[in-house]
Amino acid sequence: MVTRTRPWHGIMVATTLPFRDDLSIDHDAYAAQVARLLAAGCDGVVPNGSLGEYQTLTDAERARVVRTAVEAAGDGDRVMPGVSAYGSAASRRWAEQAAEAGAGSVLLLPPNGYRAEPAAVRAHFADVAAAGLPVVAYNNPIDTKVDLTPGLLADLHADGSIVAVKEFSGDVRRAYEIAETAPELDLLIGADDVLLELALAGAVGWIAGFPNALPASCAALYRAAVAGDLDTALPLYRTLHPLLRWDSRTEFVQAIKLATDLAGHRGGPTRPPRTALTADQSAALRAVTGKLLADGHH
Repeated sequence: MVTRTRPWHGIMVATTLPFRDDLSIDHDAYAAQVARLLAAGCDGVVPNGSLGEYQTLTDAERARVVRTAVEAAGDGDRVMPGVSAYGSAASRRWAEQAAEAGAGSVLLLPPNGYRAEPAAVRAHFADVAAAGLPVVAYNNPIDTKVDLTPGLLADLHADGSIVAVKEFSGDVRRAYEIAETAPELDLLIGADDVLLELALAGAVGWIAGFPNALPASCAALYRAAVAGDLDTALPLYRTLHPLLRWDSRTEFVQAIKLATDLAGHRGGPTRPPRTALTADQSAALRAVTGKLLADGHH
């Protein structure tokens, strides 16, 4: 068993946010969701990330989601709020709010309103880190168009601005270059469908999507993978991978919410501009999830 020694280690579930049919937030359902995930073996939650549809929330909603997560978790170290925003000042304010709520760390994208140059990226992370909480960088060059390369990550770590990186580029080779250029920087798995590869490359955490739907099976996979137990991990990974790969698709929020609904928990609708899955997408996801549930995954 791998011991969790930092608030950003282990399985940190990027939580979906349950909306009522009128698209208001069901905070009671969200609190129950946080408690359910921790009881199933996950280590913590990441509210207000992309899966939490933070871009569609009002300031008041976003702040309350963090407070709900910390209260439901019962331990702020188990909560890593997303603090991304278009401006560094706004991200700094969200980091300060997370600290006031008692969170143990925060997750931060680089500037994503334009293709920021390295100097601007370093200034952005330094500004947010000054709020006082450990900052986990989120590298998602597909959506942000800003690539936190291993060299830039090493600079950010040397600046004292970040403690870890959520690696979502999909390039598993980067794990080894990051370890060479910034050996003290913690690597976190950022996409569900590269879990095994990055776990074997030394990742110490997973900012995860599909544990929202199948937390126990996903937790078993992660524990086996980081322990190097390939006899357990590899067949389980192959079994779960048809579902896990939806995490890297454009419709990942809708997909994870639907899988959560199918598993008997509250997934619910998404807020605009996200629309429902197409009939073909829904049928494909229902088939994959249904088979896993029938086979006893949960």
